[in-house]
Amino acid sequence: MKKDILYQVGKIKAIIFDLDGTLLNTLEDIGNAVNRVLSSNGYPTHPVNRYRSFVGNGWEMLIKRALPDFGSSCEKVNICVEESLAEYSRTWDVTTAPYAGIPELLDKLTQKGIQLTVLSNKPHVFTRQYVDKLLASWTFEKIIGVSSRFSGKPDPAGALSILTELDLNTEDCLFIGDSGVDMQTAAAVGIFSVGAAWGFRPEAELLENGCRFLAKHPLDVLSIIPA
Repeated sequence: MKKDILYQVGKIKAIIFDLDGTLLNTLEDIGNAVNRVLSSNGYPTHPVNRYRSFVGNGWEMLIKRALPDFGSSCEKVNICVEESLAEYSRTWDVTTAPYAGIPELLDKLTQKGIQLTVLSNKPHVFTRQYVDKLLASWTFEKIIGVSSRFSGKPDPAGALSILTELDLNTEDCLFIGDSGVDMQTAAAVGIFSVGAAWGFRPEAELLENGCRFLAKHPLDVLSIIPA
């Protein structure tokens, strides 16, 4: 099985990483920030672990899922989006840190000359801030979050932009993420997908959405990269 995967992967020149739930464990800071805003607006809060199923499709969808009525009015959603982003901007780095094994993985990939990139459904300003502060020991050639230019995954535009700007073909890359949305994005572009089973979403979601290799631990990724 491993030989078959190695044959499919070939020579890797770059990796596109998701951010939340893949490189960084951001769950507690996200959940706490949103819960404070929900509480201040008179809405019920959620156990932090519940946010595993809320994140992954952008901040607005996160808020819609957190509100008691998913079909909440646009005004209600917009207010909570604005307030939660402001709250999160003040408290985003209280507990957030790289997952165990991520620093070692990034070191190994750098030693192999593999280019590192990030494609996140987090607002671009936060995506950039996270990488600059918490992943500053490594060079990321391209960092993309949601903005007026990129609407977010599973839209393949961000991944295609990375390939174009780094002069890469689809077979030159791996796409590593912890959600079905990440697997869908990789499939839409034609990049070999690696499911980050250490992240927020269950393994079943990754496999159901086309994950081609399931990594239980960050260092498992090295097992499918030819020497």
